Amino acid sequence: MRRRPARAGALLLACAVLGCTASACTNAGAGVAGTPGAAGVRDPYFPKLGNGGYDVTHYDLRLAVDRKAEHLTGTATITARATQDLSAFHLDLVGLDVTGATVEGRPASVNRAGGELVLRPDTEVADHLREGRTFETVVRYSGAPRTLTDADGTHEGWLRTADGAVALGEPAGGPAWFPGNHHPSDKATYTVAVTVPEGLTAVSNGELASRRTTEGATGDPTLTTYTWRTTEPMASYLATVAIGRFATKESRTDDGLTVFTAVDPEVAAEAEPGLARIPRILAWEAERFGPYPFRSAGAVVDRAEDSEYALETQNRPYYPGPPTTGLLVHEMAHQWFGDSVTPATWRDMWLNEGLATYAEWLWSEDHEDTPARESFEAAYADDANWAFPPAEPPTAAGVSQPPVYGRGAMVVHRLRLAVDDDEKFFALLRGWTRTHRHGNASTADFTAYAEKATGLDLSRLWSVWLYGDGRPADPAEPDLP
Repeated sequence: MRRRPARAGALLLACAVLGCTASACTNAGAGVAGTPGAAGVRDPYFPKLGNGGYDVTHYDLRLAVDRKAEHLTGTATITARATQDLSAFHLDLVGLDVTGATVEGRPASVNRAGGELVLRPDTEVADHLREGRTFETVVRYSGAPRTLTDADGTHEGWLRTADGAVALGEPAGGPAWFPGNHHPSDKATYTVAVTVPEGLTAVSNGELASRRTTEGATGDPTLTTYTWRTTEPMASYLATVAIGRFATKESRTDDGLTVFTAVDPEVAAEAEPGLARIPRILAWEAERFGPYPFRSAGAVVDRAEDSEYALETQNRPYYPGPPTTGLLVHEMAHQWFGDSVTPATWRDMWLNEGLATYAEWLWSEDHEDTPARESFEAAYADDANWAFPPAEPPTAAGVSQPPVYGRGAMVVHRLRLAVDDDEKFFALLRGWTRTHRHGNASTADFTAYAEKATGLDLSRLWSVWLYGDGRPADPAEPDLP
C-alpha cells in the first residue's frame, strides 16, 4: 500500500521516534521511485515469512544481553541487493521495539504491522534501491525477545534455559531476535557479535573470530564480546545464539576440520562419549554424501529441560541433553541435507528430514548390523507415518510430523531399490549435494536430478510413496517404478 507524504507535524513525530534531527529527516518517508517489495514470498505453509524485492547477502548482528538473558539490545546491519526498483521494503521482526533505522546512512521511516517491519527510505538514496544495486540497512532495536509457539505446539524463538537462553529458528523463530528476510530461500553470510556479562559464554554459528573482555567501571559488570563469522550461505532458521555457562572445547579432525563444542557443565561428563564420535561420524557421512560443506563442525549441548527438540543449527547442531549416536548422525546429516542444500519452500521439508532419517538407517546398516530393509519395515508398520503424504503436509504443523521423517526415509529407500545398484545410488546422493551445494532446491529439482542420474521414470514410484494417500498393501511392490 502506498503511503501519502508525511505532513510536517507527523514528520517531526517520526524524527523523535527515530532519534534524528528535523533537518536530517526532511525527506525521511517521502519515498523513492519504484514499488514496495512484497510482504511475504507466498510460501505454501508460511505465506507471511520472507519478503520480496531484495536478496540479503550479509547480516552483521551486534547484540548485548543482560545476566539472565531476558533483555536484548541489538543493531542489525543488513546488506542486500535489490531485485526490483524499490520504494519501500519489509523485514520480519516479532515483538522487539525498533528505536531507529537507516538505509544507506539516511533515516528511513518505520511502520509496524504485526510481524512486519516496513521501511520507506529517503529519496536521497533512490539510486541505491534500483534493481541490481546493493544497499545497506541498519536497524536498532531492543526489548525482551519472545518465545513463540509453533503450529504443532512446540516452542521456538528465544528460549530461556537454566543458565541463559538459546535462539532456535525452525521454521519461524528467527524474527524473535533479529530483523531479516526470514524465508529459507534467502540465504546469506553472517557476523554475530554477542556481549554478555562475566561468567557467561555466547556461541553462534561459524567460526569464533574474536573474544574481547572489557573491565567494567566501579559497580558495572565485566563484559565479554564473542564475535562469530559464518562465511558460507545460511538460511535464517539455522542461525542460533546460545548463551550460558558452557564448558567449551576446540579440536581438529584428521583432515583439519575445526570441531567446536559448548556443553552445559551439568551434563558435560555424560555428553563427552557421544561428542567424541563427531569426527568419526563426519568422516563416514562425507563418504556417503560428499565432502563436508562447511569450515567447522561441533555441537551445543544444554540440559534436557531447556528445549523440546534438537535442531540442525548450521555448523554446530543444538541438543537438549547428551545426544545419542543416532541423533548425532541425524543432525549432522542435515549439514548436507537442509543446511547446505536448503529447501526452496517449507513444502520441500521431506528432503531435509527424509534424507537425514535415512542417514540413521544407513549408519545402523553399516555399524549396527541392522539392514536398512529392517528400518524400512519398522517405519512401514508405524501408523503415524501414514497420516499424509510426506511431500504434501495438510497444514503448517505437518512439516515436522512423522510422515515427513519416516515416510520420507521410505521414499529414499524405495529410490535405492529402484536404482538397484548401491554404487550408483550413493553417487546420486553425492552428486545431489555437489550440484546444489550452498543453494536451495525443491522436490521438483530432486526428481529431475534423480531421473537424469538414473535414467528412471520415477512418476509411479513418487505417486505411491511420495504423494499417495494411505499405506500400500504390499511394501515390497517389486514392479515399482
